Amino acid sequence: MTLGAVLVGCGAMSQTWLDAIAQIDGVSILGLADLDLARAEAVAARHDLGDVATATDLHELLDRTRPDIVFDLVVPSARHAVVSAALAANCHVLSEKPMAESLAQARDLIARAEAAGKIHAVVQNRRYLANVRRIAAHVASGMLGEITSVHADFFLAPHFGGFREGIQHVLLLDMAIHAFDAVRCMTGLPARNVYCREWDPKSSWYQQGSSAIAIFEMGHGALFTYRGSWCAAGLGTSWECSWRFVGTQGTLTWDGHDQLRAEVTTAKRTGLFDEAVAVRLPEAAPAGRIGGHVGVLQDFIGAVRGGPAPETRGADNIQSLAMTLGAIASAEAGRRIEITI
Repeated sequence: MTLGAVLVGCGAMSQTWLDAIAQIDGVSILGLADLDLARAEAVAARHDLGDVATATDLHELLDRTRPDIVFDLVVPSARHAVVSAALAANCHVLSEKPMAESLAQARDLIARAEAAGKIHAVVQNRRYLANVRRIAAHVASGMLGEITSVHADFFLAPHFGGFREGIQHVLLLDMAIHAFDAVRCMTGLPARNVYCREWDPKSSWYQQGSSAIAIFEMGHGALFTYRGSWCAAGLGTSWECSWRFVGTQGTLTWDGHDQLRAEVTTAKRTGLFDEAVAVRLPEAAPAGRIGGHVGVLQDFIGAVRGGPAPETRGADNIQSLAMTLGAIASAEAGRRIEITI
């Protein structure tokens, strides 16, 4: 059965979404919505979508097309209204992150999806990267022992233009949430509390919050540190961060590209240090749930067709949102914040 879909928000990210959707069998784009009708029409032409419907009003488009699915790519301030309208129209919804602007909104969307009997999930494409899956499997195997700390560094200097350069808490809200979700995926640990500081270097071209450091206390007493900046020119990290996982029996590092290394301790000691030996990680990720945006879409569409619940369903993703909003609250208050859902 072919599923009809409407995509809302035809900004730059629509290119990535539509390219990924084109790789999913049995999904047909029925309509595009954007506040700028010319932009929606341009996206339709660029992706050769034929006589697809276009509109500036989502409610009108939903009435015209009666889709099964709404793909939500709008700015965060419009997300709650768009997802609410889609669920009310009996549609399943896959949203960009963050899933909401507040935990109250997130809880409301979860409740609306449950009441409607519809799937509501969030694009957290980092957890669908092959190396994230490899690390998660390695950590779960216990080879590193119990995880005691995780460290992620993110330093790049992109000039996006558009809404990102004018929003508050831009790094935490629009980028760090990927790392926060990924650490949950790779360790299986929940976040308990956070202390965060934000700042903007003199060279920053963002309105606020281009740089941040956050310290999370995770489950079992493990610590997760995040250091990042979106205006750090030169010697940039990967978009996926540079990672270090420290366990009671060893350490694993990932440069965010293709280099994964791990060492575990032995019973031998030479001078001050326990002997550490290299461990070979699996060359391939465990089967299933990989592929970035395509992986998220496969998971979501499979659930719509009656398969297992998607990994990034709203009821789970609210935990990653809580980490992000907790870090923002800490930065604003200047103190440690308990993370609650």
